[in-house]
Amino acid sequence: MSRIIELLNDEHRNIARLLDVLEQELSVFDRRERPDYEIFQAIIQYFKEYPEACHHPKEDVVYRILKERNPAVAGTVGDIEKEHELEVDRLANFAKVVDDVLADQELPRQTFHAAARDFIEHQRRHMLKEEQLLFPAALETLTPEDWAKIDARIDDRKDPMFDGETASKFQNLYATILRWEQETAAERSKTAAVRA
Repeated sequence: MSRIIELLNDEHRNIARLLDVLEQELSVFDRRERPDYEIFQAIIQYFKEYPEACHHPKEDVVYRILKERNPAVAGTVGDIEKEHELEVDRLANFAKVVDDVLADQELPRQTFHAAARDFIEHQRRHMLKEEQLLFPAALETLTPEDWAKIDARIDDRKDPMFDGETASKFQNLYATILRWEQETAAERSKTAAVRA
């Protein structure tokens, strides 16, 4: 397997973990308890910056080379770049409802739930599509020279999206979100035990 595909699969696992955290907080909201809105905000920040800065550019390079090599195969995958643009819209909608709740604006619970669920489900469907269509198509179609070209485009970029400092920033944010979720879950368990 190509090094870049392994890296993208690892990044998908990390993204899926954050979606799990979002779902856990959404389930708290759905039980009419107070979710940890700081976790929502931190995950929104992560998704506003990380995919565009680090993740999508790698996928886009793979997709573009696949399109150059075999447009018909790329066509069966769909327009990955367009889907990445749609993710931004779904995230903006979710971020707005979180901001509205935190600003104490009247908002039907279903509106909040629907925006969160739409974002989560689209993210999961999109990653599954890439894992089941884009990555296998690239692995089957691309030549060693294509992979070398992809690696060179990613490795040689002087763009800040690929520097170590940027990657470290997102790793730290990711770790912080997971730590907060553990602390919040522990606090909820302690509160539930006291009430029992």
